Amino acid sequence: MKRKLLIIPILLVFAIFAGPAAHSQTEPLNILVIGAHPDDADIGAGGTAYKWIEQGHNVILVSVTNGNAGHHELTADQLERTRRDEARRSGEVIGATYVVMDIDDGKLMPTFENRLKIIRLIREHKADIVLTHRPWSYHPDHRYTGQLVLDAAYMVTVPTIVPHIPHLERNPMFLYMADGFTQPTPFEPDVCVAVDDVMDLKMKMLHQHASQFYEWLPFNQGILDQVPEGDNERLAWLTERWSRRSIADPYREKLIELYGREGGARVNFAECFQDSEYGVRLTRDNMNRYFPFFD
Repeated sequence: MKRKLLIIPILLVFAIFAGPAAHSQTEPLNILVIGAHPDDADIGAGGTAYKWIEQGHNVILVSVTNGNAGHHELTADQLERTRRDEARRSGEVIGATYVVMDIDDGKLMPTFENRLKIIRLIREHKADIVLTHRPWSYHPDHRYTGQLVLDAAYMVTVPTIVPHIPHLERNPMFLYMADGFTQPTPFEPDVCVAVDDVMDLKMKMLHQHASQFYEWLPFNQGILDQVPEGDNERLAWLTERWSRRSIADPYREKLIELYGREGGARVNFAECFQDSEYGVRLTRDNMNRYFPFFD
């Protein structure tokens, strides 16, 4: 009798410290790709997003700002309407919903009010994975988007914060999308997804953002006179520009680790992500659950 009484407390202690049960291996994942502007989620994870959708998982693409500043001719109101429509059509290419939030482009700040908006967003979609920018970049909106997402991590599990929306019992996995910045630390991929086989869809996603890829960015880069007129010609031009360098080269070692020496060496286009150390950690044991793209 005494032996049984001792076992019960031990089991209770184990249950308390074990925390919530791991996500079921059969349930669809809920993935949020949170970029600063319409097109950032597409650039960082458009191909991977489609691969998740193909396997029955739920993907929401998000722009934290309304993108109403990035143009040389359109007014803010005109550009906001344009970019919302472009984002919607981009999401439709892969069957994803695209959420564009109501914060002006170039004016994003890491305030408490904006943190609550991100907490609500993550809770409403019951996110299992959140992808976002690292909190340093050439653009302040990128930096502050990353900071806001990190500030929302853990708080999404606190019931007294945004109490009218049920808290998450399990903190999501928070991952960074790739970038080329080396200060204060370079991007170091923990997982890379080969997207050569879906690059045509990714380019069609980017093609929807005409105000950016065929107007604003060429103007800003001084190459507006190089942009073709026809729709098909523009898509071919954009694809050719993206094909001039292998996006996979900086991450070849990780690709070989994941796809094998021959498979990893053949990859030209990859989307890579780094464990932010917030929320659920990405490990060898759970990688195939969260990234079910490897043999």
